[in-house]
Amino acid sequence: MVRSSSAWVQGLLLAPVPLGTIAQSSTMTGTMTMTSFAPQFTVPTDADVGQPVIPNIMDPQAVDAQTVCPGYTASNLVNKTNGFTASLTLAGDACNVYGTDINDLTLTVEYQTDQRLHVSVVPSYISSSNSSHYILSPSLVPAGNGSSDPASNDLQFAWSNDPSFSFSVTRKSTGDKIFDTTGSNLVFENQFVEFVTAEPPDYNLYGLGESIHGLRLGNNFTKTMYAADVGDPIDYNIYGSHPFYLDTRYMNTSTGSSSYSHGVYQRNAHGQEILLRAQNVTWRTIGGSIDLYFFSGPDQPSVTRQYQEIIGLPVMQQYFTFGFHQCRWGYHNWSQVEEVVNNYESFGIPLENIWTDIDYMFQYRDFQNDPIRYPYDEGQEFLQRLHDSGRHYVPIIDSAIYHPDPNNASDAYPVFNDGEDTGSYLLNPNSTEDYIGSVWPGYTVFPDWLTQAANDWWTKEMVSWHNKISFDGAWIDMSEVSSFCVGSCGTGNVSLNPVHPPFGLPGEPGYVIYDYPEGFNLTNTTEANAAASASASQASAYSTSSASASTSYLRTTPTPGVRNINYPPYTINNVQGDLAVHAVSPNATHHDGTLEYDVHNLFGHQILQATYDALSSVFPGKRPFIIGRSTFSGSGHYAGHWGGDNASKWYYMFFSIPQALSFSLFGVPMFGVDTCGFNGNSDEELCNRWMQLSAFFPFYRNHNTLSANSQEAYVWASVAEATKTAMNVRFQLLPYMYTLFHLAHTTGSTVMRALAWEFPNDPTLAAADRQFMLGPAILVTPVLVQGATSVQGVFPGLIEGTDSYFDWYTQSPVPVPSMANTTIDAPLGHIPVYLRGGNVLALQQPAMVTRDARQTPWSVVVALGVNGTAAGTLYLDDGESITPNATKSVTFSATSSSLTAGVSGTYADSNPLSNVTVLGVKSAPTGVKLNGMSVQGGQYDAQDQRFFIGGLDNATQSVGGAWAGNWTLTW
Repeated sequence: MVRSSSAWVQGLLLAPVPLGTIAQSSTMTGTMTMTSFAPQFTVPTDADVGQPVIPNIMDPQAVDAQTVCPGYTASNLVNKTNGFTASLTLAGDACNVYGTDINDLTLTVEYQTDQRLHVSVVPSYISSSNSSHYILSPSLVPAGNGSSDPASNDLQFAWSNDPSFSFSVTRKSTGDKIFDTTGSNLVFENQFVEFVTAEPPDYNLYGLGESIHGLRLGNNFTKTMYAADVGDPIDYNIYGSHPFYLDTRYMNTSTGSSSYSHGVYQRNAHGQEILLRAQNVTWRTIGGSIDLYFFSGPDQPSVTRQYQEIIGLPVMQQYFTFGFHQCRWGYHNWSQVEEVVNNYESFGIPLENIWTDIDYMFQYRDFQNDPIRYPYDEGQEFLQRLHDSGRHYVPIIDSAIYHPDPNNASDAYPVFNDGEDTGSYLLNPNSTEDYIGSVWPGYTVFPDWLTQAANDWWTKEMVSWHNKISFDGAWIDMSEVSSFCVGSCGTGNVSLNPVHPPFGLPGEPGYVIYDYPEGFNLTNTTEANAAASASASQASAYSTSSASASTSYLRTTPTPGVRNINYPPYTINNVQGDLAVHAVSPNATHHDGTLEYDVHNLFGHQILQATYDALSSVFPGKRPFIIGRSTFSGSGHYAGHWGGDNASKWYYMFFSIPQALSFSLFGVPMFGVDTCGFNGNSDEELCNRWMQLSAFFPFYRNHNTLSANSQEAYVWASVAEATKTAMNVRFQLLPYMYTLFHLAHTTGSTVMRALAWEFPNDPTLAAADRQFMLGPAILVTPVLVQGATSVQGVFPGLIEGTDSYFDWYTQSPVPVPSMANTTIDAPLGHIPVYLRGGNVLALQQPAMVTRDARQTPWSVVVALGVNGTAAGTLYLDDGESITPNATKSVTFSATSSSLTAGVSGTYADSNPLSNVTVLGVKSAPTGVKLNGMSVQGGQYDAQDQRFFIGGLDNATQSVGGAWAGNWTLTW
């Protein structure tokens, strides 16, 4: 049912609802129960139903702005040392197709650095006709600045007025036009901005997040950007917004293929759509300005670095965060949480971090533990034991704050009162009253991150709560920001609090989980048949089908000079339809008068900033550990991200790879997904494969939903063994991964890498997203198909003779295949991992926690490249400080007969060097010397061309450890 009253549609305010729907909180399956409340009012289902809108791209009645709008004419050009400015004036009668045309615009072209060109278009005058036009402030999202000589930039800007204003950006070194609006009209209205650029055939664009999609975006895809709380639908907008793309173009030369890459960033936080079509890309936004940055590259690493020079470099993580994380929605109490920790210990599976979902909260309220199931005193005793064992605890923190019933003294909630007293919450439109939506605890308010008061209040609450329960990081959820009703539905209704959401929770009647991965029926026929039957019975018993009727869509037309905030005339293809559905409504108002319409996509980014500042007060001098759901350009400067509410399906395991690679481009290297799947029931085979795959993602966490089958790594014997196998490799690689993060943090490089980025001159890799590189040295080729015992993979450069690879487990060289796409044996429990020639890695040994792993002896593996050389680096510090008192860097350089370690820095690591393994040694060495002194213990394997040098412990321990000073090993 769609509410149609004018108060609902225009004001988005819900009048008090009669007490007609009462629900008793339900008991979950098994031993997992929720805190027992008094009988609850359930928010009506239709409270989260908006107006029926039809996306413009699907609307047969939609007007194509390019056919009716006149474009602009440029004049009054004023040259500057680093560019120019010009006036843009409507070239004809206003079209006012999806808003009010802005008659006068200002064009600014700036060469800001030798690699960056900035092009902006903004209204020239702010008057009564466009006083509400929102220009994104650099205080919210960093903007580029600087001045450079245009002659030193490989990018060249050109413009024309024939037949209306258009511009192009050309790469001077190749003559290639990387951006060209020729033949299209610029449209600039108060609620609609459009520009179109031509693209070459079969172009290669990457980025434009966030969505579940292949790495290469293709040329038949519409990317919508509007932060949405939705369970990972394919191709739609989900949690974050990243209006940046990488464009790679391949060229044939006399010596083969080569490529050039550039980047484009549209610094705009409004709802947007980017239409990727066969010959062009059309950018549409429902507000703001054109604020384009072009990055000349000329390759992916350069583009990514240049982009992060604006948005900020990735935050450095603490060492412990690279350990394994376990979570689920449904851990009933502290005892059950500790049982999970103990089970991991008993099964010999490393566990670094235990998490809790909203179960720990008192009636789902932030900063309050349930006094019965998660009391503070019991929690502190458990956390003391946890911390003593070298482990850590991370709780979820939601983005909405419960509004207590003012008529019920027992419902008091000081956290709310403190925020209310400091004016920290979003407001209703044209009002001083709080905007009150609905989230897990009931009717809720939402922090106004545009106020300093809200940021200070958030820090105060975080510090106060940490004094009661010593958590080690923060998991920020629901930050799109989500609300379970349209509009301020709690206004006038808070006396009903706490209320039940307008939908059933997993495990409640009608919402029992019977879903399993694809192919489950092939391996578990009886169980699959029983689940299918139960699912059909449940669907029949709780059917809500009704007679179909034709839909009458709400379409709005522009009112001159007035913005329609709730229903803009241009309807983006939002996954939720109406912009107010399952989100704070666009007309919610900030204390400074800013409308949520203009900054909706920034809420998740701002809560991460606020949480970073809060944890900096909780842990002075230490790096805050934050994982957030909604992100924007620059969020990686503060936090990591997980892929959201995926499902226990094989295709979600596949999509986790392009998700991770895309976030590498966005400057968010600390990325992972809910391993084994969040929604639905996982099974043994899927979890076996997924636990091994995720072991090579930076953020490694297993997490699933309430009432679904348990899927901890120890539940199935084969999964436990597969997990230990993969974790063994991960632990050895932790120093390498930590070094990669330091490089990302200091230089803007990537951690997880697409094959196309590491091998930029091979066009066959342009869409490769079923394999990936971890840094430059590790190639991972996972099984992503149910029932498979082998996998197809490529070894770039192997056939061509430019690269070599070594099997991680056997250390034997990979033979040159007859064709590029090679079949690799991969029985269940084995994930193919390869070390690329030309790399040197410093390794440490596995342990149950990273604290202990950091105290193990060092090993070095040298994988000689086809030219007989290899190189690598190692970075060390205390693993936790924002500004470490001491650091150490080691640079490795190897030839076919020597390995040199160059050491700088004062960080003390006394662990000895135990052994060195050199791969690709063509003939047996005759002796070994360390700094000129003979060393015994060399063993040569002629078949695998492997030379192992052991017995180095004493020699390196006696001088203060493996990295006490420079050394050279010869053979």
